[in-house]
Amino acid sequence: MNRRNFLKFNALSLASLGIAYANPMQSHHMHHSVNHTNLNTSFINFAPKNLKLLDPNIFPQGEMLKALPLLQNESKKRNFFRAKIDIEESEMELIKGKKTKFYTYNGSIPAPKIEVFEEDVVEIIVKNKLKEPTTIHWHGVLVPPEQDGNPHDPILAGEERLYRFTIPKDSAGTYWYHPHPHFISSKQVSMGLAGAFVVRAKKDALSHLKEKDLMISDLRLDENAQISNNHLVDWLNGREGEFVLINGQFKPKITLSTKERIRIYNATAARYLNLRIQGAKFILVGTDGGLIEKPLFKDELFLSPASRAEFLISVPEGGEFKLESLYYDRDKMMVKEEPSTLFLADISIKKENIELPKALKQFKPLEEPKEFKEVIMSEDHTQMHGLMKKGEEDLKKALASMFLLNNKIYDLKRIDLSSKVGVVEDWIIINKSHMDHPFHIHGTQFELISSKLNGKIKKAEFRALRDTINVRPNEELRLRMKQDFKGLRMYHCHILEHEDLGMMGNLEVEDNGND
Repeated sequence: MNRRNFLKFNALSLASLGIAYANPMQSHHMHHSVNHTNLNTSFINFAPKNLKLLDPNIFPQGEMLKALPLLQNESKKRNFFRAKIDIEESEMELIKGKKTKFYTYNGSIPAPKIEVFEEDVVEIIVKNKLKEPTTIHWHGVLVPPEQDGNPHDPILAGEERLYRFTIPKDSAGTYWYHPHPHFISSKQVSMGLAGAFVVRAKKDALSHLKEKDLMISDLRLDENAQISNNHLVDWLNGREGEFVLINGQFKPKITLSTKERIRIYNATAARYLNLRIQGAKFILVGTDGGLIEKPLFKDELFLSPASRAEFLISVPEGGEFKLESLYYDRDKMMVKEEPSTLFLADISIKKENIELPKALKQFKPLEEPKEFKEVIMSEDHTQMHGLMKKGEEDLKKALASMFLLNNKIYDLKRIDLSSKVGVVEDWIIINKSHMDHPFHIHGTQFELISSKLNGKIKKAEFRALRDTINVRPNEELRLRMKQDFKGLRMYHCHILEHEDLGMMGNLEVEDNGND
């Protein structure tokens, strides 16, 4: 019996905290022991009941897309990037006559884009001017663990730290940066903290093309243009802000050319994007970790939360088009949605002749794995039982023990898995829940080898490097990877509310005794 058949709740009722959640599925992976007295639930806050949202008609729209601001390199040395980032509260007037409080990097919404080259030395001094701890996680960038903004390494309120790392050779790709503090990553991203991070090769198959960035985020504003806390449904499914922005703008006008290399980022906490431009095709040329083997023509471009891609556009002739996101059913809890298409932007496309290379990147032959790991994603719905007559604190405890990896909620001090430097491994990621979950691992890029769903095994469509990948309900993915730095890494669901609620694990990477 499907979970959905037991959820006859109206979305409006989700603002109320007195909700019982029943699920008949009683399988072995749902039983675990949690000490509720030791759960930290102080980070779980709920929006007021009957919260009124901002009228979309008063949000500025239809303006020409602006380029992302750049983080300025203060260094004059070759192959050396030095910059400063202040993390602070800022007030901005998105809506005429109403100032919205954001968390910002260098006072900017959207955040400054970082551009560096392979083999550059990067030094960024970060000052935390917030009233709470934070970090900067360089999502997907191959940096040592102690420089990667782990929750174990917070920058406390009023303090600063220097992040210093060298960009590895052959790691050109489309990355991003965002906070990763314990328990409050989702809050800080929803308040505005996310920025693009591009690593360039000195020369690649497409380095002669002009580029454009499309950074997609979403925003929820109440009637006073303030960013609100989560509802219960946001904690359960991940927060989807009602205003979907591109480079910080609502429904902008975008001019593109068929000779432009476009980098696109899903910088939302939980929104799935299934992009379409009617009358045009996407030419996929890159994923999270850089160029793929050869160009692929696609009618739609699917991006789960935290995923990125590079593409060009193919059209029979230039003209006016619309960028849309088609409905994707990820089987949300306590929500019954009518499928709808989301309009994102008007696009004017100029057709210019271009001859794409048949090969974009040559991949080395796959190494055979020497170790294997299994990660099971699950949801303990029994934690939601009997809450109709209970209070807010009981609901918070249920949420904080509901989302599991290998039958456990996250413990900052516990080592869940261990690997050795340079050892090739296959990770088997199994989703035994009823909802899609995007899997992300720190410190490496992996290749999808195969997926298994409903007993059918499907090999990867093409070779590509990724750090985030969606796992559908009852799906099993085989990912091949290796870690190149000793230290502590995280792996987790990249629906940020689920990460905060404990759907995360610690990986200890140890020296390889054979070296």
